[in-house]
Amino acid sequence: MSQSQLLKDLVEALDSSAIPYMLTGSIVSSLQGEPRATHDIDIVVLISENDIEKLLPVFARPKYFLDPDAIREALACQSMFNVIDLSNGDKVDFWILTNEPFDHSRFARRQQQPFLDFTITTSQPEDTILSKLRWAKLSGGSEKQFGDALRIYEVQYGILNHDYLSEWVNKLDLKKLWDRLQKEAVIVE
Repeated sequence: MSQSQLLKDLVEALDSSAIPYMLTGSIVSSLQGEPRATHDIDIVVLISENDIEKLLPVFARPKYFLDPDAIREALACQSMFNVIDLSNGDKVDFWILTNEPFDHSRFARRQQQPFLDFTITTSQPEDTILSKLRWAKLSGGSEKQFGDALRIYEVQYGILNHDYLSEWVNKLDLKKLWDRLQKEAVIVE
C-alpha cells in the first residue's frame, strides 16, 4: 500500500470515528515547505480510553499492527503509540494531545486543506515551524528538522503570523534557533 493510501485510510478512520486530529511532521512540512521523503506519518490526536475500540477494527491484522496496550500506555503518559502497515513497514506515529499550552494552541489552530482526492487536517505553518525548531533543539541540533523549519519559513513568509511566531519562540525558548533561521532565510518578495 502506498503512503498516500495509508494516509487516506487513516483520515477516513479518524473522521468516521469522530476523533479530532492534526497531521504534523514531515508530511506537513513537505506540503508547507520543501517536499522530502519520509516513512512515517505524524499525527496528534485527542482520544480517550473509549476511542480504542474504534481504532482496533480499522487497523487490524493482517493489514496493520496496532497494540491496544500501547495506546493505553500512551494515554496514561501523554506520549505516543504507532500503527504499522505490515505490507511495507510504513508507520503512523500517534501523538497524544498533551496538557502543554503550545500543544493546545496549535491544536486549536489546525486547518483543513485538500490533499490529492481528499481533505486532511494539518497544523498551521507557524506551528509547524515552531514544532520543527523545538524538535531540532530537543534532538541536539538536528539539521533535518531545522532545514524543514527554514524552508517552510521561506515558502510561507508572506502569510505567516509573525507576532504569533515571536510570542511562542520566547515561550518555548527557541530564540537561538529562531535568530539563525531568520539570518539564513532567503526571502523572495
